[in-house]
Amino acid sequence: MLRQTAGWFDTRLGTSAFVQKALTKVFPDHWSFMIGEIALYSFIVLLLTGTFLTFFFDASTSHSVYRGAYEPLNGVEVSDAYRSVLELSFDVRAGLVMRQIHHWAALVFIGSIVVHLCRVFFTGAFRRPREINWIIGVLLLILAIFNGFSGYSLPDDLLSGTGLRIAYSIALSVPLVGTWMAFLLFGGEFPADEIIGRLFVVHIMIVPALIIGLLTVHLAVVWRQKHTQFREPGRTEGNVVGSRLWPSYAAKSVGLFFAVSAVLCVMGGLAQINPVWLYGPFEPQQVTSPAQPDWYLGWVEGALRLVPAFDVRLFGYEIPNPFFPAVLLPGVTFTLLLAWPFLEQHFAHDKEAHHLLDRPRDHPVRTALGATTLTFYTVMFVAASNDLIAKWLGASIFGITLVFRILILIMPPLVGWGTYRLMKALTASGAGHLSEMPLAALTNGASADGHGSRVHEGKAHTGDGHAGDGPAGNGLGAPAEDAHAPRG
Repeated sequence: MLRQTAGWFDTRLGTSAFVQKALTKVFPDHWSFMIGEIALYSFIVLLLTGTFLTFFFDASTSHSVYRGAYEPLNGVEVSDAYRSVLELSFDVRAGLVMRQIHHWAALVFIGSIVVHLCRVFFTGAFRRPREINWIIGVLLLILAIFNGFSGYSLPDDLLSGTGLRIAYSIALSVPLVGTWMAFLLFGGEFPADEIIGRLFVVHIMIVPALIIGLLTVHLAVVWRQKHTQFREPGRTEGNVVGSRLWPSYAAKSVGLFFAVSAVLCVMGGLAQINPVWLYGPFEPQQVTSPAQPDWYLGWVEGALRLVPAFDVRLFGYEIPNPFFPAVLLPGVTFTLLLAWPFLEQHFAHDKEAHHLLDRPRDHPVRTALGATTLTFYTVMFVAASNDLIAKWLGASIFGITLVFRILILIMPPLVGWGTYRLMKALTASGAGHLSEMPLAALTNGASADGHGSRVHEGKAHTGDGHAGDGPAGNGLGAPAEDAHAPRG
């Protein structure tokens, strides 16, 4: 039956040649290449759990009396959005675990994107011809952060309402158009009745559609250009050594999908997150303290807490203080991220195509800049909890804030300088250079059962499904699938 169905499609679409070529495509075996797949599989879990939650969530700020299983709020007048989240958590079968899986999946999704981008940055995988995929990755990070914020703002609890209040103030701080922008986004002066409904549409339709589109383009570009790979014996700028898509890589990917799903389900079932019933419904005259956002916005929160209060007037207009840490800083951050491949290409005078990855030590300046940047944002991230740290230490919150202001000036350059010196020392020592290792250490001989792996510059085949794509160009600076077959 399956053979007949496949034959029916093949006679009409001519799919057999493409499928046969696709199944023999080679993917690198290094574990770090699976980080991007963790992001993809987390997103799939987000779509599945989000679809379930959509059936029960009421995106309305109209008020009604809660009559449900959570006794402390029984009989209290709350918004329909908050009431539906309570009912989803306590009255809908598997509702709470779905909510928590969804939230954990969002955190893992954004975290894996960040780690994936770090891997790409420190190994130089963003260089020509892969600038497009770097830009797509940064755009995916921006969309994921925005969708994460819009998602945890929907329950209309006191914590999410506090976050929306901060977002409203940030929008107001934009010079000239801030008031107009804030009223347009929120539907009026905060708290506005339209904001929950608007966020809901953006959260479940617009941003997910954009993410799906970018992911599709990202995967298509990877398929067309092929993977980069680490410098090892038998690997050149013109080949790819690893596992073929079928069956080795497919089995590994399917296993990783189920592993990611299982871990997220365990986290959703055992680790409580965002207990909105403890925060209570949002009331404009109330605020929750201490209050921290999800981790991916901690650096913005920390910047708001660290920047001293000052006024700036330009051309007769006052620029409110929140504009600098919450609008200008993120804007500069993501602009530099988007432009980085071209900046390095310009300053390094590097116009060549690269398919072999760098070790961080081989580019000490890039590695030091990356370490400096990560330290800068880590200090801001920790500073977002200055009130909690002051409470734990029994210290003054003003003193803790002053310490963080000093650290953010001292730590990044110190870490950058130390990283640069370390990379230079490792390079000078020559430790781990493949070219200095004996040939016997570079080649794995066949074992007694014939399942060993031998690495060659051309095509390499092993008894365990490993292979290497032979050298050939495709006119795009990327290696071709086969040295003798034209690319489709």
